[in-house]
Amino acid sequence: MKTYYNPEDLKKFGKIGDFQKEMADKFFAYYGEVFQEGALTAREKSLIALAVAHAIQCPYCIDAYTVDTMEKGCDEAQLMEAVHVAAAIRGGASLVHATQMMNKVSDLSM
Repeated sequence: MKTYYNPEDLKKFGKIGDFQKEMADKFFAYYGEVFQEGALTAREKSLIALAVAHAIQCPYCIDAYTVDTMEKGCDEAQLMEAVHVAAAIRGGASLVHATQMMNKVSDLSM
């Protein structure tokens, strides 16, 4: 099946520095630091990354963090729960903007 996303491209992520090495090095240093153990465990950070990947709909990130979370001991129920958290937040973010519409309706009704 043809798709805009080529799963093989995920393996090429490290090559983004080919066109701008200095910025890529800074990004990868930051990225690596973010995922180090800290106030959150690496496992918790991986689940957050999986949820965010779904919220921003990045197939490369979904692939990468599905593997990463499972390697860190998460099971299918935990992965799906993280995705549901992302879906709830994303849906809530859309719905909360209904207050803007409701305010406008109120203004127009006056």
